[in-house]
Amino acid sequence: MRTHRVRVAAAAAVTAAALSLTVCQGSADGTRDEGRASSTTTTAPATAAPTPTQAPTSAPASEPDAPDAPTGTDSSGNRSTSPQGSPGATPAPGKNGGKGEGDGGKDVTDRPCDASAVRVVYSPVSRPLNHALLTVTNTGRTACNAYYAPVLRLDDGQAAVAVEQASKPQAVVTLFPGESAYAAVILSAADGSGQHGRTSKKLTVWFAPRDNTGSAGGPAVLKLPAGTYTDSTTRVTYWQSSMEDALGF
Repeated sequence: MRTHRVRVAAAAAVTAAALSLTVCQGSADGTRDEGRASSTTTTAPATAAPTPTQAPTSAPASEPDAPDAPTGTDSSGNRSTSPQGSPGATPAPGKNGGKGEGDGGKDVTDRPCDASAVRVVYSPVSRPLNHALLTVTNTGRTACNAYYAPVLRLDDGQAAVAVEQASKPQAVVTLFPGESAYAAVILSAADGSGQHGRTSKKLTVWFAPRDNTGSAGGPAVLKLPAGTYTDSTTRVTYWQSSMEDALGF
């Protein structure tokens, strides 16, 4: 009986040892599987890649900057409200709507009219009293600007005839080929109050440049009608776009 108990106990001990070994092996295999799973999850990217439609946050370095918007404005030659003689002023359009022969309808330049490409005519008028009319016509092939007032000298006088400042127009008068501008010459005081009266025989007409300094080109020299009387009140208006405007002073 004692021997039988010893054998049973030994067999039980062997069985328990075998079971313990099997459990240990299974536990070790489970640990390795968990380790591989953990290793797999740690290789995923930390952040998601941008989608193809995502806009860049800055322009490429090779892309040129956009040009500044023009300040200034309008490039058309059809404006007629620019003040007489101001820098950058746009001349008033001609009667043909701003397109003249030779300029292709482009912007009118600041080319002043001068005696080489115009015809100047002096005409006495009956009304108003003691007035005459100067008419300048563009005989050239390109437009020109009749700036300010004509610069007049009577006979061989050193001083230019005074300008009637009240006649200053709002815009420069632009002459396209064949068009005319007008200026009135107030020869003497209607009430006889002028001084140093005399009869003048010759009138020299100069044209003003854009900056009103000196003259543009050479002059036109006109022979005055016999008996043309002038005095200390003689003056001339600015160039006007119509003879009615010129003779209104």
